Amino acid sequence: MSKHRTHILRALRIIVAGLLFTGTTLLFLDFTGVTHKWLGWMAKIQFLPAVMSLNVAVIILLVGLTFLFGRVYCSIICPLGIMQDIVSWFRGRFKKKNRFRFSYRKENKWLRYGFLALFIAAMVAGVHAIVALLAPYSTYGRIVNNLFAPVYKWGNNLLAWMSAKAGSYAFYPAEVWIGSLPVFIAAVAMFVLICILAYTGGRTWCNNICPVGTVLGLVSRYSLFGPVIDSGKCRGCKLCGKQCKSSCIDMEHHQIDYSRCVDCMDCLDICNEGAIQYGFRYGKKTTGNKNVQQTTGQMTGETGNGADGNAADGNGRRAFVISSALVLASTALKAQEQKVSKRLAPAGPHSRPEREISPVPAGAGSQKDFHARCTACQLCVGACPNKVLTPSSSLENFMQPEMTFERGWCRNDCNRCSQVCPSGAIRPVSIEQKSSIQVGYAVTDHERCVVVTDSVRCGNCAKHCPVGAIKMVPLNADDPKSLRVPSVNEQVCIGCGACEHLCPARPLAAIHVEGLDVHRTI
Repeated sequence: MSKHRTHILRALRIIVAGLLFTGTTLLFLDFTGVTHKWLGWMAKIQFLPAVMSLNVAVIILLVGLTFLFGRVYCSIICPLGIMQDIVSWFRGRFKKKNRFRFSYRKENKWLRYGFLALFIAAMVAGVHAIVALLAPYSTYGRIVNNLFAPVYKWGNNLLAWMSAKAGSYAFYPAEVWIGSLPVFIAAVAMFVLICILAYTGGRTWCNNICPVGTVLGLVSRYSLFGPVIDSGKCRGCKLCGKQCKSSCIDMEHHQIDYSRCVDCMDCLDICNEGAIQYGFRYGKKTTGNKNVQQTTGQMTGETGNGADGNAADGNGRRAFVISSALVLASTALKAQEQKVSKRLAPAGPHSRPEREISPVPAGAGSQKDFHARCTACQLCVGACPNKVLTPSSSLENFMQPEMTFERGWCRNDCNRCSQVCPSGAIRPVSIEQKSSIQVGYAVTDHERCVVVTDSVRCGNCAKHCPVGAIKMVPLNADDPKSLRVPSVNEQVCIGCGACEHLCPARPLAAIHVEGLDVHRTI
C-alpha cells in the first residue's frame, strides 16, 4: 500500500468518525426534535443499545464488521472512543516534544475480563448503576446531557435574546436546569477520569475497562484484515509503537495485539518506509532481515523510519462467544405551562413527593422491563420537551430516567421519548396509543388542598385532566352546596401528571401520581 493510499485510508476514517461523532452529540444537544428525525439511527447502531433491544440486524452488522476489519466500531462509531482520541490528539498538539509517548503494554486479562464479568453479573442481578457506569455510549450520553447541553442551551438563549432585540424570533429560549445533582456529579467525575486516562495513556479505558471493547476484542483477535507488519522493510525506529494509543504493538517481538487494536491507522501514517500496511492478515508473511537496523539520534515527527515485526498470528484459540455473552445476560416545541391565578398558585415548582413507585413512560410496558433494558444514556431526558423525565437519584435505579412533574406534565400529543430510545426500554408508541396507556394513577391528599386550607374554590386538577378522571365532589357529603374537593377515578386516570403539576398547593401538591408496576391499556 502506497503512502498516498495510507493517508487516504486514515483521512477517511477520521472523516467518518467525525461525522458520526458530531451527529451522535447533536442527538443529546438538540431540544427541538429536528435532529432525531434525521439522525436517530446513529443511536440505534450503538452496540450495547442494539443488544438490549435485541436488534439482531445491527448486532450481526457490528460483529461482522469486527470480524472483517477489526475494532472499527471503537474508532469510528463509539462516541466515547472518539472522545478519547480527541483528548489524546490535544496532548500531541500541545506537547509536540513528547507526542510519541506510548509504549507496548501486555494485555491485562484479569482487568479486562474481570470488568466484563462484573458487567454481565450486574446485568443479570439488576444492578443498573454498574451497568450504566461501564456502558460506553451511555457514559458519553450522560456527559453531553449534563455538561455540554447546558452550555449549548445558554448559547441558544443568547442568540434568542439577540434576535429578539433585532425584532426576529428565529430562536426561542430553552430552560437550563440540572435534573439531579448526584447524577451531575457522577457525569463530571466520569468525564474527568476518562479525560485523564486518555491524556496520559490513550485508549486505557477502552482496552482495560470497557465491556464492549473487551467483547469486540474477542472477535477482533481473528479479524481477516488489519495492520500487517513487513519486517523486511522495518528499520527498528519503533515510532509505530510510540504512536499507538492502544499500546498494542510489541516492537521487541514484532507482533500486534489485534484484540486491542482499534484500526486508527496512526501506525500506518507514521511509518515512512511502508513497513506497516493494512491488508489481509493471513497471507504469506515476509520474514525479512532478522538483524533490524536501529536508528540513532533524536526521534522526531519527520523521522523517516519504519515499524516493527511480523503480523501477529499466534493468539490463543478462545471460544467464539461474542453475541451470546451479552444477549443472554439479559411535538411540539417547549409547551407553555398552564397559568393559575396568583392567589392560588405561588411562584416556584412543587417539592417532589415521596412515591411508592415512580412512574415510567408509556411504551416501557412495566417497571421490570424498563429498568432491565435502560442503559441510562438519558437521550430521552434531553429529548423530553416538557421536562417530565429526570435522572433518578435513588440507589436502586441510579441515573435511569423517571417521571416527575415539577416542571411540566406528560402531554398526550407527545411521544418523543418512545421515538428516540435506542435500547428498547421505551418502545415506540403512537399518539393514539399513548392516550390509552395507564402508567400510573393520581392520589389525593385533601388535607393539603387549598379548598380545605384556604377555604377557596379551585378545581384546577379537574379542569385540566385530559381524560376526565377527576370529578369535584362536595367536601361535606351532607351539604351539596359546600366547597368541592377532587375525587379520582383510578380506572380512568392514565398518570399524565397534569393534576400534580397544576395543583396550586405548596410546597407539596395536594394530588400526586403513583406509578404502576405493569402498564395497562384503558
